[in-house]
Amino acid sequence: MGKQGSPRSPRPETRDKEEKIGRRSLDSLTGNDLLTGRRIFGSEASKNQGSKHDQSCGSSNKFSYSWKQQHSWLRRNCKSILVMISVTGLIFFMDSIMVTIFHSDRSSVVQSISRLTNLTDHENGAQDATPVQMYSRLLNLASSSLEKNIFKPETPNFREERSSKSSQWKPCADNNKKSVALERSTEMNNGYIMVSANGGLNQQRVAICNAVAVAALLNATLVLPRFLYSNVWKDPSQFGDIYQDERFIEYLKDDVHIVKDLPQHLKAIDNKNLSLVTDTELIKEAKPDDYIKHVLPFLKKYGMVHLFGYGNRLGFDPLPFDVQRLRCKCNFHALKFAPKIQEAGSLLVKRIRRYETSRSNLEEALLGESSMAKYAAKEDQEPLKYLALHLRFEEDMVAYSLCDFGGGETERKELQAYREYHFPLLVKRLKELKSVSPEELRKTGKCPLTPEEATLVLAGLGFKRGTYIYLAGSQIFGGSSRMLPLTTLYPNLVTKETLLTPQELAPFKNFSSQLAALDFIACAASDVFAMTDSGSQLSSLVSGFRTYYGDDHAPTLRPNKKRLAAILSESETIKWETFENRVRKMIEEGHKVRLRPYGRSIYRQPKCPECMCKF
Repeated sequence: MGKQGSPRSPRPETRDKEEKIGRRSLDSLTGNDLLTGRRIFGSEASKNQGSKHDQSCGSSNKFSYSWKQQHSWLRRNCKSILVMISVTGLIFFMDSIMVTIFHSDRSSVVQSISRLTNLTDHENGAQDATPVQMYSRLLNLASSSLEKNIFKPETPNFREERSSKSSQWKPCADNNKKSVALERSTEMNNGYIMVSANGGLNQQRVAICNAVAVAALLNATLVLPRFLYSNVWKDPSQFGDIYQDERFIEYLKDDVHIVKDLPQHLKAIDNKNLSLVTDTELIKEAKPDDYIKHVLPFLKKYGMVHLFGYGNRLGFDPLPFDVQRLRCKCNFHALKFAPKIQEAGSLLVKRIRRYETSRSNLEEALLGESSMAKYAAKEDQEPLKYLALHLRFEEDMVAYSLCDFGGGETERKELQAYREYHFPLLVKRLKELKSVSPEELRKTGKCPLTPEEATLVLAGLGFKRGTYIYLAGSQIFGGSSRMLPLTTLYPNLVTKETLLTPQELAPFKNFSSQLAALDFIACAASDVFAMTDSGSQLSSLVSGFRTYYGDDHAPTLRPNKKRLAAILSESETIKWETFENRVRKMIEEGHKVRLRPYGRSIYRQPKCPECMCKF
């Protein structure tokens, strides 16, 4: 028994009264009140049972009541729960869409880098090669600088020529359609000149225009030049495969008589090599007197002469004004790429720039009006600007330089083996002469720039991480491991292999000169062209083409390798701001387009009275 008033110790009288009240309530309920009565009775009964039973029975009733409360709460808030689940799902769905959009915008870049990596690895046999970095500290500083400058407004970055006098010169090599000094009658013609040019695309281009000048100089008929097959280039392409031969003949008809083939009665003489003149019989950059002395006698004796292995065998000065102008007319006007190359080049430039019409005289000169007319204009679309980089770091060039590129003993053995197989005369000469140390070669500017060094120059000049870069050629020694600094700091890197589909590239497969023509177009049409080797024929011809047609808005960047080596020798201590200033001064000095000095190439530096007119 407990205390009086405790729920566990009710008085007998009170309990009897409650039972009677309960029975009366139940008996008085009828019809629709029955269910309510059951709830009341159940509630009262549970109270009475709770007063009679032990704690275990009470716990069971509490559990039953709690479950009923939760069930009732779920029923009341069912809609709210469904709404919350729906909103959460919608948030995740929208998030996935945003991620997809973000990645799709960069998918072409990722695919380009992947295809570029596969290409360089395949061509160089590189598999899991350890990345080689010679200037890790500077690369880290460059990366930090690019991150800081990502939201800064774009700087000029050498978009225009710096020379105030350069704007006074305009293209005019084709003004004299019929040069009085070069008028020749067929009766006075001295014979036929055959030319077999060696080398790749750019060496052949120089040989063609030199041959045109020589034919005019000797008053001879030029047979359309032929290209020798090279074990290095392995390209069987001939003139008509690369250039528009009919147009070439027609365009120069008032200056030089050109035919497609040697007359039948002279072929026997050619077959017997009676009038063969090799490049060993003509000195490099020979003068007009040398041709009059060594070539003209064959012409008069046999009625023909065959210049075999012809290339850079005509000097630039002294030369008659009209003959010099004819070389310019040949290079900048008469030689136009074949239609299939122009069409592929148009597609290449279109995909880089992301617009669909020609925007400059430079592109029109490269691609022709008919090729660019295929794409409809979009007036509201701003073309994407890009930089073209001709990175000369192929294995043959690297091996021949005798420089050290930080790859250790394994790399040195690999390059030595390449030299012994491909350059036996060089190896023999090295054994006879006192060797120059790799450090001295680098100090004097004799070493090719690595992709890492090219990257540092671009970063030092202020080109942002988002800059689109077209890489001319892709057979980089060391493959993707060597390219890592460039692809990391400048991920928007593309090549002709990543911009064109395999089907679009198929017509040019195994034709290295035709593939080089696509690189020529992409480099010449770029907003900024950066070379790493001023001695390269491609770089020289492209820079000259941009000077001639660029209207002072086609800058070319030429690093001074000797000065750059001096700057990089302080890579462990130099501040980034100091590095930027010194690199900019170096580029600015080589960036100005000056008048062609005496004896220099008119193909590379056409700013002279023979090629351009001063206004």
